[in-house]
Order: sequence, then structure tokens, then C-alpha cells
Amino acid sequence: MAEAMRQFLNKSRLKGNVLALQITEIWEKIMGKTIARYTDQIEIHGHTLYIHTTVAPLKQELLYKKELIVARVNEALGEKLINEVVIR
Repeated sequence: MAEAMRQFLNKSRLKGNVLALQITEIWEKIMGKTIARYTDQIEIHGHTLYIHTTVAPLKQELLYKKELIVARVNEALGEKLINEVVIR
């Protein structure tokens, strides 16, 4: 059943939304309380993770941590799904 669901999600447009929900649930563990508190929204389109925040200093910090974010998110998901991070 789990394999069937995984195959369905891989072929479906829902995959990005489901992954974004998974990441949102563990975002504080991945990046810490402060970053999680000031991150407004997380989206996935294709292999790109979009992080939304209105806090300028946090945007700068996240820009410097793009590679770390990719590594931590992929590790948390157990697959290499994210190739790029865009900070908005």
C-alpha cells in the first residue's frame, strides 16, 4: 500500500504539496525555532524549495545557508528531492 501511494504521488501534481506539508511539520527541527517562527510559508515546485519570509535579516541568513537547507531537507525526507532553494 505504501509503495502504491508513493508511486501515485510521484506521478501526481500533489507531490509538491504533500512534501511541503511534511517539511512544514519538521521545519523547526531542521532549521531551529527562530527561523521557523519567522518563516511565513514553504512551497515546493519541481525540485525547488521556496521559503517565504518578510524579515530582511533572515532572508540574508537563509541566502547564505542554501546548501545547508538543501542537505537538511533531503536528509529529513530520506531522498534527494530538493536541488535548489529560493528565498522570497
